[in-house]
Amino acid sequence: MDEIFGFHSAPFSFYIHQLVKNLAVSKPNVMGRPREYDPRMLLKLVLLAYSYGIISCRKIERFARENIVAMWLTQEQRPTYRTIARFIVSKELTEMIQASFKDFHDYLQKAGLIDEASFIDGTKILANANKYSFVWKKRTIKYSDLNVVKARKLINEMREEVKVDASLDDFQIDELDTTIALLEQRIEELNKQVEETARVSPNPAKQERRHAKKYLRALDHCRQKNIEYKDQVATAGKRNSYSKTDHDATFMRLKEDPMRNGQTKPAYNLQIMTNSQFVLGHDLLQNPTDTRTLIPFLKHLDQNGVLGKEMVADAGYGSERNYRYWVKSQKGKIHSKIFSTSEWIFLI
Repeated sequence: MDEIFGFHSAPFSFYIHQLVKNLAVSKPNVMGRPREYDPRMLLKLVLLAYSYGIISCRKIERFARENIVAMWLTQEQRPTYRTIARFIVSKELTEMIQASFKDFHDYLQKAGLIDEASFIDGTKILANANKYSFVWKKRTIKYSDLNVVKARKLINEMREEVKVDASLDDFQIDELDTTIALLEQRIEELNKQVEETARVSPNPAKQERRHAKKYLRALDHCRQKNIEYKDQVATAGKRNSYSKTDHDATFMRLKEDPMRNGQTKPAYNLQIMTNSQFVLGHDLLQNPTDTRTLIPFLKHLDQNGVLGKEMVADAGYGSERNYRYWVKSQKGKIHSKIFSTSEWIFLI
């Protein structure tokens, strides 16, 4: 651990100190209670503890009190496990970690430990969500269309039994609010008629009111379902599915399949870029296939300033769209026969 970089005898804690001390705190406290602990000090402590395999917040708190190296990094400050836990899940830590990749990349490049190659690979990690809480976008669209058909049928039947001027010409499901408002107005009129003709039996106003209330409940249900389906499609976005208990998770097939039935589970596609066994970039994506994750991941790496001039990835990332994007990003010439075996030298 003391010579993890192999080119210097300084302890590993020194490199953590050098890496973190120049990171800018994005949101300094201008108003309110001042910070009790510097976020950079907390980041140093967390990184050192993680390098020792300590991930429990309570154990990190004890580590800060008992380990002499941790005491030097924290200047003998002793944050509680609650403070450490809040810091680990904060957006501020995410921003600091993201900014540190560029500094870490430049530091390794200056020391001659990495070259211009970017080795990219990914894996799927299971989300902390119910595996039966799936919402499939295609099925939602299908049910939404069936809901429109059901609403049109109800309005058509309602016009025969209730005196409501509801038109079906160019009917849109979003116009249900108007139809429901007319129906509620008709029910109020029928209530007055029932009071005026209380002794009449059988009472036509009562029968019409009964039918009106029935269609009001049915149409209101269609309206609620329309709102639900719209929200589901908007949440899914460009994805085919998502989890009800974790809207960011997408259902994917994982390597771990104990039932051996190819069951999809809520998960994320983790992409990592390395060089000489150093992790220089990562991103958590929602697309289940690596083919569709490459371009967003390359843009992410380029934005952080850690993307090399050469890219190494397996065949799972191969597609014409990805090849063309990479050639354009490197300002190269796109060959007309990029998939021809006679032109493979061009790709090398």
